[in-house]
Order: sequence, then C-alpha cells, then structure tokens
Amino acid sequence: MSASDAAIATRQPTDKEIRLVIAASSAGTIFEWYDFFIYGTLAGLIGAAFFPAGNETLQILLVWAGFAVGFGFRPLGAILFGFLGDRLGRKYTFLVTVTLMGIATAGVGLIPSAASIGLAAPIIVIAFRILQGLALGGEYGGAAIYVAEHAPPEKRGFYTSFIQASVVGGFALSIIVVLACRAIIPAGDFAAWGWRVPFLLSIILLGISLWMRLKLSESPVFQAMKEAGETAGNPFVESFTYPGNKKRIFVALFGITGVLTTIWYTAFFSGLSFLRGPMRVDEGVVEWLLLIAGVISMSFYIVVGRWSDRIGRKKPIIIGAVLSLILLFPVFWGMGHLANPGLSAAADRTPVVVTGQDCTPDPFAELFGRQQSACGKVLDVLTSSGVRYDLQEGGALGVTVGAEPVAIDAAWLNDDAGLRAGIRDGLTARGFDFSTQIPPLANLLGIVALLLVMGALSALTYGSVAALLSEMFPPQIRYSSMSIPYHIGAGYLGGFLPLIAGVIVARSGDIYAGLWYTWIVVAFGVIVAWWGLPSGPPRDFEDR
Repeated sequence: MSASDAAIATRQPTDKEIRLVIAASSAGTIFEWYDFFIYGTLAGLIGAAFFPAGNETLQILLVWAGFAVGFGFRPLGAILFGFLGDRLGRKYTFLVTVTLMGIATAGVGLIPSAASIGLAAPIIVIAFRILQGLALGGEYGGAAIYVAEHAPPEKRGFYTSFIQASVVGGFALSIIVVLACRAIIPAGDFAAWGWRVPFLLSIILLGISLWMRLKLSESPVFQAMKEAGETAGNPFVESFTYPGNKKRIFVALFGITGVLTTIWYTAFFSGLSFLRGPMRVDEGVVEWLLLIAGVISMSFYIVVGRWSDRIGRKKPIIIGAVLSLILLFPVFWGMGHLANPGLSAAADRTPVVVTGQDCTPDPFAELFGRQQSACGKVLDVLTSSGVRYDLQEGGALGVTVGAEPVAIDAAWLNDDAGLRAGIRDGLTARGFDFSTQIPPLANLLGIVALLLVMGALSALTYGSVAALLSEMFPPQIRYSSMSIPYHIGAGYLGGFLPLIAGVIVARSGDIYAGLWYTWIVVAFGVIVAWWGLPSGPPRDFEDR
C-alpha cells in the first residue's frame, strides 16, 4: 500500500463533507459553464454586435469561429492548470479557474460594439474567449478529480455524475437568464443592449462560487501525497513517460472524449442552431424547448453514473455511442419535419434545382476579399434559408422550383439583401414558408421528446466519465493526465463542431450534412473504446 493509500484509509470524509464537496463543485461547474455557454446562447446578437457581415452565413460562421477559439485554448489551460493542480493542489487551482472565467465573461458584456470601435471589438472578444478557454481547461479536471478523490469507490460514479449534470445545468442556466432578461427588457432594448446583462451577471455568480469553494478543504488524496512526498516533479512530462500512460491518453482522447463531446454539442448546440437557423423557429420558443429538454436530461446523467457503479464504465459508453450512430440522422430529420413542416413539405413537393457555373459556395469570400461567384451567392441564400437543392453544374444561372423557373434579377447579384429577399419571395410564391415558426403544441412536444433522446445518448456517453478518467490515471499526475486528452478532445473535436458542421452545410447545401462530422468521430471512438476501455466492475488505478 502506498503512502497516499494508507493516509486515505485512515481519513474518510464525513457525509456532511461529501455533500458540501458535491454541492460546491457542482455549483462552480454550473456557473463556469454558464459563462462559457452564454456566448453560444446569444450567438445571433453577438454576431450583430461584434461580427457584422454582409450575409447571414458568414456572420454566424464568424460567431462560431469565435466560439471555437475559446475551445482551441482549452488544452493549453489543461496543461497549465493541470500542472498547478498536481503540484500545488486541487482546491486552489480551481479557485483560480473560476475567477478567471467570471472576469472574462463579464468583460464581454462591457465591450463596445463594432459600430463604435471597429475591428477592435471582435479582437477584444476573441481575447476574452481565449481567457475563458484557458480557465475552462483547468475547471473540469479540478472539479471532477476533487469529487472523485472524496468519494468512496462504490459510489464514485454516482457522486461524480453530478459534475456531468452540472455541465448541462450551466447550459440550462444560460437559457433561464436569457429568457428572464427577454421577459423584463423590451425586445428592441434587449437587441440593442439588454443582451449584455447575462454577461455582467457573471460577477454575481463568481461571488457565489468563490464563497462556496473557499469553504472546502484540500482533496484527501492530494494531502496524503504531499505529506508522503509523492507529488510529481513535472506532471506534464510524467503524463507522457509514466508506463502505459500514452495508451491511456489515446483512449481517453478518442474513445471517451471524442465520443461524448461531439454527441453533447450536437444534442444541444447543433439542436439550438438548427431550430433557430434553417428551421426558423421563434427564438424564445427554441430557448424554452432547449431549457425543458436540458433540465429533464440532467437527471439522466445521475442515473447513468449510478448505474456505472454496478456494471462498469465501459458498457454505458459503448451503448450510447452505438445508438447515436443509429439514431443521429433520424432524430434531426424528425425535428426538421416537426419544426417547420411547411418547409419540409414544399421541398419534397417542389424540389429546387440550381444550374450555373462555378457553383461552389464560398462563405468566407467577403472576409478574405474574394469575389464569390453568382451561383455561389444563390447557393448561400438557399442554404441559410434551410432549402435543400440539387445542383446541375454548367449553363446559365437559374433556379427552378418544381420545374418552374424563379426569376433572378441581375442587379440582385451585387446586393446580398436584395438577392436573399428576391429568391425567398420567389420560393414563397411556390409554397415555401420563411416566416418565423411557432409549431403547434403536439409538434413542440415531439421536438422535446427528440431532444431528450439526444440528451439520453449524451448521458450514456458522459455520465460516468469523471469517475472513469479519475480511475484511469495515477493520483500524482491525475489532474494533468486526464485534463490534457479531455480538453484536446472537447476543445477541438467538440468545440470546433459548430464551425465545421456549419462549413460543411454551407459547402454542400444540405442542412443535415454537418451531422456526418459527428457520425465519423463517434464511429472511430466506438472502435477505440471497444479496444481500450477496461471491462467489468470499476477499479481504482492501483488495481489494474
């Protein structure tokens, strides 16, 4: 028995201490993910304020690019705060991360718009997103390990599942605050300045989180290692030199994080963007749908975490990943038909065919000073409008709907707004509906049910992960070893998902094509998880 094992055996946390640990860690996680998700929840208004562009597709892609930048810096935060967490302690490290996150989020609410300070506005936004990404890179590992190292082995999956549920809780809290602000602030004022209020509220949430976390003591595992002189000299280097750790990091990256993160962001962020964007569902209705589905699905994570204490961590992940491969496309097809049945019916009844030359959409043309082709502009309008089309390369530019031509005025090709309005008017005359949608109650209930299916798939692949990652790595390098693959996977495979999926949709014209990115990542992850994850009941690292 190691010195740390012996110390832990003589000092088990009380039930009261465990409840405080779970509550404080979960609350901090909710607040920190709220800070991160509020950006995505208010993507449309952030785009108008900081990333104004000549077309809808480019504007939303720029917003998602800013979203992705924060995720891109998560691995660096994982290295930095993982090092500090393994060297200095779990508690004080995630006190620093939550403080950094709160300050950066409130800062976004204070930035003048691009109309006021020009290019400086998006640059400052990106700088704050980088700080958020660094902070989040240290947050999850700290909270997950802190709870796992307090939990008795037979309840580790159950106790740490509250951390997983808290991630969804942060998303739900961001929607609650936005809905409350919309209810209090008139619509015009909310679009002009009221959207800043949810960002500024981060200061209050930061104060609450710090108050709760300051009441905590250090992890008993870290205390024992420190007293025994067993802490790592260089946790980052040792994460890659410890025997067998390279394989464990590979499995954690692709077999665990790659699966859970792409399913999670597809369920919530792709669902949000899909319903508000091409399906044109009223923003307030979409927020209520995601809120209801998110709150209900939080319980799924706890159920799965507790289940994994009995059957092991591998089985729920494999089941959830395989079901995701089967159900991903049907769930989104179903949401599309329920959210905007008129648009779906019109596309089936009167297929849209585009002819022309150089018919390759280039959504970033304006950003890089390129001239997008006339056909590319038409395709961009159809994609942002949620209209499926067939492409026939060659000949004169033209659009037909059910074999009837839609007139395209040559002057529209130099006026993005005019082109968009003209094409939509032509399609509207032939049965397409581009008005804001408020589906009937039965359809809304169906959409919630489908979102809950995605929530359940996410819970299966995510609910036991904090316990699993804690058990996979040795205590002296645990913070670094689990944070690095987790945040590379979550930062790049998941964080870039909205941007990558958006580009795929923009280039293909198929509003469902972006789902292939999720499908491919999950399919590869199933193979890695099947090969690399341990089967059977949960086991501590030392027992492997």
